[in-house]
Amino acid sequence: MDFAKRLTNHENVTTKSGIKILSCDKEQVIVKDKAENEYKDESDEKRNHIRNLLVQQANKAATDLFLSTGSKICSTIKSISDDATITDKHHLVDCKLYPTKLLSPSSIIEPGSLVVIFESFDSLNFVYAASGEVFYNRNGHFHHDDFIGKPYGCKIRSRNNSGFGFIYLLRPTPELWARSLNHRTQIVHELDSAMIVFHLNLRPNMVVFESGTGSGAMSHCIMRAIAPHGKLHTFEFNQVRAKTARDEFQRNGVGHLVQVHWRDVCGKPTVVAATETEAETAACTGSDSNDKVDEELVFGSGGFDIGPAAADAIFLDLPEPWLAIPHAAHSIKPNGGLCSYSPCVEQTQRTVQAMRDYGFHSLKTIEVRLREHYVDDVELDTVPTTKLPRDLNINTFTNHVAGGGGDPDSGRSSPNDAAADDSSDENGCDTNQTLQQDETIKGDIGTPHDDAITSSSQSHNTRKRKMLCARPFSTMRGHTAFLTFATAGNKTFPDPNTK
Repeated sequence: MDFAKRLTNHENVTTKSGIKILSCDKEQVIVKDKAENEYKDESDEKRNHIRNLLVQQANKAATDLFLSTGSKICSTIKSISDDATITDKHHLVDCKLYPTKLLSPSSIIEPGSLVVIFESFDSLNFVYAASGEVFYNRNGHFHHDDFIGKPYGCKIRSRNNSGFGFIYLLRPTPELWARSLNHRTQIVHELDSAMIVFHLNLRPNMVVFESGTGSGAMSHCIMRAIAPHGKLHTFEFNQVRAKTARDEFQRNGVGHLVQVHWRDVCGKPTVVAATETEAETAACTGSDSNDKVDEELVFGSGGFDIGPAAADAIFLDLPEPWLAIPHAAHSIKPNGGLCSYSPCVEQTQRTVQAMRDYGFHSLKTIEVRLREHYVDDVELDTVPTTKLPRDLNINTFTNHVAGGGGDPDSGRSSPNDAAADDSSDENGCDTNQTLQQDETIKGDIGTPHDDAITSSSQSHNTRKRKMLCARPFSTMRGHTAFLTFATAGNKTFPDPNTK
């Protein structure tokens, strides 16, 4: 990964300034030829004296610029003893000693490079580019020869399926690596890892202890924070996982920042099974297989085995972290940071009590939840800007419009209306003809109002506007773990392994 690369020197304003200590000889004088009775030109003496004064003032200004207490360059001479004089530090007043150190990120995929493959929104994978190899997935067949020589971030199409399948080649980062690696154990996800790095105040060139290597996701985040000259000591009690993690660190180019230890930090007593003779004896006596067999308890060495006050910060990802607290108190520096990652609150309670017993202070436990939002363009109806036509409030009941005696307020016909209808029938009037005329009158009255409303609604519905909106996902990732942070005190504790 790029963060583990060696820093390269680049010129800057300081290196181009040419500032350095100049040689100055106070006794230097310009002497003419001895044949002239060693005559000294007074004018040359004056010029030489002025030149020496200028050199002395220039050297003083350069010394103040490079070695003054408030200068940025002063931090680079911390290795020199405080008893050293200014004359001993004059060799540091040279602009060529302070180039800018920068990372040169890789932009082209080379053979052996780690490549994170983006398959879909929720699916990432990884490969180590090698000539002749092929990567297969549901999108098609992708040849590594098509990867080599291409820049990170490019889009590669499959050689089969008429080229419809495609993937993206991404530059690896600790976050992308955590999403694409093979999970040998439960990993620390990017949200929790960011909080751990922040609260432990990890900085470049620090020494950090990690117990519980697992899949190595958290290890990469720590190494990025302590690069370029820091050191991570990671401990794993499972031999297979420790060897696999060490090989992955080497292939990912971060092997110089980490040292993998196969060790049980907790020092938990290990159970040694009964001997074969005892097992055979139990079988011969006909004892039940569920009966307890004699076990021998052997105390594990435990601890970090690095030395006292050697770690600037310690991270514990263990099932029983309270057993490692005594060893952490012995190995951590005063005012160093300690973090414990535990999924259950009962584990957190026992760990907090152990931290208090061993002088840790400023304890706090947090739980971090991630709520993602989906951002997309949404079509919304615009607010109407024109005045809608006024309602004419015309009662369109047939009998009322036709001059009948119905009640316009109640909207119901009276008995007189029914009598009128009967009398009209008796008089020989056609009832169907009367209803047709009433419907015609009703339609003529309601047409202008209905047309105005229809035209207004159509014009209103045709105007849409798009707005970029964010809405949360329907589901949110559940509980991951409790993060307990503490700060070491100034009291030193002996090694728990020594009696």
